[in-house]
Amino acid sequence: MASALCPAIFFAAPASGQGKTTMTAAIARLLTRHGKKVRIFKTGPDYLDPQILEQASKNPVVQIDLWMAGEAWCRQQFYLAAQSADIILVEGAMGLFDGSPSSADLAAYFNIPVALIMDVKGMAQTAGAVAAGLARFRDDCKVIGLVANNCASQRHQELIEQTLPDDLPLITTLKRSEEIALPERHLGLVQASEVRDELEQRFEAAADLLDAERLLSWLAELPAIEFFAEPEQVMEPLLAGVKIAVAKDQAFSFIYQSNLALLESLGASVCFFSPLQDSQLPDADALWLPGGYPELHAQALAENKAMKQQIAAFHQQGKPILAECGGFLYCMEQLTDLAGEQFEMLALMPGQGSMRGKRGCQGMQTAVLPEGDVRGHAHHRSRSAQTPEPIGYGKRQRHPAPGEEIYRYGSLTASYLHLFFASNPAAVASLFSNKAAG
Repeated sequence: MASALCPAIFFAAPASGQGKTTMTAAIARLLTRHGKKVRIFKTGPDYLDPQILEQASKNPVVQIDLWMAGEAWCRQQFYLAAQSADIILVEGAMGLFDGSPSSADLAAYFNIPVALIMDVKGMAQTAGAVAAGLARFRDDCKVIGLVANNCASQRHQELIEQTLPDDLPLITTLKRSEEIALPERHLGLVQASEVRDELEQRFEAAADLLDAERLLSWLAELPAIEFFAEPEQVMEPLLAGVKIAVAKDQAFSFIYQSNLALLESLGASVCFFSPLQDSQLPDADALWLPGGYPELHAQALAENKAMKQQIAAFHQQGKPILAECGGFLYCMEQLTDLAGEQFEMLALMPGQGSMRGKRGCQGMQTAVLPEGDVRGHAHHRSRSAQTPEPIGYGKRQRHPAPGEEIYRYGSLTASYLHLFFASNPAAVASLFSNKAAG
């Protein structure tokens, strides 16, 4: 078994909303200023945070999840990163012990020490008590420091430090500032490509606010971790000669880079097109319409009649199409946006999609397909209606109730589920070939 050595730290928190992404991005930017090659992993099925972190670190960011991707795949990703990185940062999801597997499970499995990120606004000595309690909750998860976000002053910092045990130092602080807040919308952070210049300013401002000397000194003392990987399996070229066109623009951007890599490892060639701006569909054998924000661009999608006609003709030819979440909404007859206005979509299948504000569905699920089970997740704030009978349902990770409906309408496979292709390469290859089961 091959191995590679690299220092690593896992940034986790007591809960969501503590500033993990802001702090991880700030630390990554500070390290890049000092010439370090930083590789970041984001825990869980997240599309938006990795875009932010990729820009901050100037390196690719990989989503990592033991359930969705599997242990062997996760080991391989850490091993590959460790071969070239000066340091690996991992951003957790939700609270440290939330979920199954949790951030703590992932940190323990790879023996990565944890630094707690905590929003200390409205507390002082209690921050030390909470941090100490989290640090002692599990023996196999090693918490080695605290990062204080929204720290108001030097005195505030001192009050927190006084209550921390000797083996749990205060690593750095980040002051309250509107200049470093990351822009948000209804599904989370705004896509990095929409606010690239603004993000640069915020990364730099946040890095300036860190206690750089203390932080860099602490990070320099992190021991190297040995990351192992089994011999990489050579993929059978199940998609050799298949060209897959992928929708990618401001409306459709929820794409795992690892999914693209998997398609290419199966022998496929991948090209991109914009349902918003292009009038011509690329010459391709299959389409992938991923998730994104079609509701924010519904009028432009509706008015691009040339592209709609091209995709409809593609479907009529019986060529495979995979539509996920936002792509699924695009494939129905109409989409009603957040303002209640209705727009004509592709009409590849019967149905209407509509946004529903702040409440939505999320969670890990397995897509039970005729081609085989593929793991993934759901995260949406819309609903579908008047759709045909589904061919199956997602299987929830920890609940017996049926998950998201899965539709097969001609050569179209559509669902709210976002699939993680590496969980079943053979099934994914069948979806994008003319071998898809009816």
